[in-house]
Order: sequence, then C-alpha cells, then structure tokens
Amino acid sequence: MNQRDVKDSKSCTDCSETTYKNSSLCISPPCIGDLMNDEDLLYTLKLKLDPYHPTIKNWRNFASKWGMTYDELCFLEQKQQSPTLEFLLRNSEQTVAQLIDLCKFYKRVDVLKVLETWVEKEWPKQWHTKSNKA
Repeated sequence: MNQRDVKDSKSCTDCSETTYKNSSLCISPPCIGDLMNDEDLLYTLKLKLDPYHPTIKNWRNFASKWGMTYDELCFLEQKQQSPTLEFLLRNSEQTVAQLIDLCKFYKRVDVLKVLETWVEKEWPKQWHTKSNKA
C-alpha cells in the first residue's frame, strides 16, 4: 500500500485507524513491538544500526534521543545481545512512525526506507493475520 491508497486521511467510523481504498479493514498503526516478530527486518535493522561509525548515527543516538541515560547506553554496549534489539525492546510501545521520525531526524534514509517498506507491505499482512486470530 502506498500514500495514494489512503483515503484523504479519513478514519473508520468505529475506530481511529486509517482506512485503505482497497480494503474495508481498519488497519491500526504499527508499534515497534509489532515488528519484533519479523526476523528479516530485525536482522536488517541490526546490520544498519549496531555498527559504530564516527559520522553515521546509530542505535546509540536513537536511544539517547528517546531518553536513555549514558550509563544505560554503556551497559547495553557491554551486553552480548544486539544493542539495537535491546533499544527496540525497551521502546516496544512507541509507534513505527515515531521510529521513522527518528530516522528522518538523523538522516538515516537507509533505515527509513526499510521501515517504510515494512509498513506498506508487511504490516498489512501481519495485521490481517493478527486480527483474524482475535
């Protein structure tokens, strides 16, 4: 789905989520917790955000912007688990749109494109499956 599939920013009558032209479903905006089940996406995000580079913003900048303290950042760097994964887990209630805004803020177009593709293509499939189980 892309922007032209969205009906002029109108909402469903019985929910506050966006209605899409090609569907009568209300699709809720995804939270970071919703993308945690997509192993391929997580792998890509870790590849892009875990490495340290002096001129490229990474997980550390994102986490700091969202209020993680210096001590917490240092602690996460020492853990065996991916610091990006830990950052995402700690912020699982935030929306993917907020994460996309961070990508824009830090000019991480590579990560932005990955997330936007996931929201447009994978999230509607996951949401449909998730809503059918409910």
